[in-house]
Amino acid sequence: MKQLISILTLVFAIQCASVPTVQFPVKSTVSGTAVEYKLDGKTYEGFLANDSSATGKRPGVLVIHEWWGVNDYPKQRAKQLADLGYVAFVMDIYGKGILAKDHVEAGKLSSANGDPKILLKKIYKALEILKSNPNVDSSKIGAIGYCFGGGGVIELALDGADLKGGVVSFHGFLASKNLATGVKKIKTKVLVHHGADDPFIPKASVDTFVKTIADAKAPVSFVSHPGAVHGFTRPGTEDRGLPGLAYNKKADYASFESMENFFAANFK
Repeated sequence: MKQLISILTLVFAIQCASVPTVQFPVKSTVSGTAVEYKLDGKTYEGFLANDSSATGKRPGVLVIHEWWGVNDYPKQRAKQLADLGYVAFVMDIYGKGILAKDHVEAGKLSSANGDPKILLKKIYKALEILKSNPNVDSSKIGAIGYCFGGGGVIELALDGADLKGGVVSFHGFLASKNLATGVKKIKTKVLVHHGADDPFIPKASVDTFVKTIADAKAPVSFVSHPGAVHGFTRPGTEDRGLPGLAYNKKADYASFESMENFFAANFK
């Protein structure tokens, strides 16, 4: 029997290793529900993921979506976080039902929310919702973000937010206008996963970011993945028809495992 279990475990591990991390299976007890909320008279709809088999209060993790909006990708990432033992909430930056049809529309939507003051107001509202959930230990909060959302969690750190779990940025934007002054405010640990060959993030922006955080001795870990371009965690992103977008399995797996270890250590 032990041998059979070992074989089944090995087969499962091999199957997982053959798919992008976003396709890793989660427990049947993990589910997600839409959460409608309002800010300044506008209606938004986030997504809350939870494991019904878990008991007691547990850490909460905010998920900030890419420039496409609240589609299936951030929802699945939230379910994976719930499977890891957290309560995860995907915030909505654009408004209920608003999804970008293509990169042109995505650019317009993200640009309209590019001002840090506008974005941070929405992020703090989402954090309030996450912290108010009865299953969440409000003293243990973290955040992750992809692409546009990756820039969002960096803005949160630069604004001085003190999150025990820290924040993780995946192929996020780095050129914040608050970098020079905000780096001195950083209290939370920051983990940045960047594609070394990302054409959307100018080398000058990368160099400035790395030098600024190093000079300030900020609690920021910057990981550059060789050969990876923008959107390296997202399978099928190259089908968007936009040069410079591509999935990278090695970077995807490395960044996912790094995030797991980062939160596990910080939430102790």
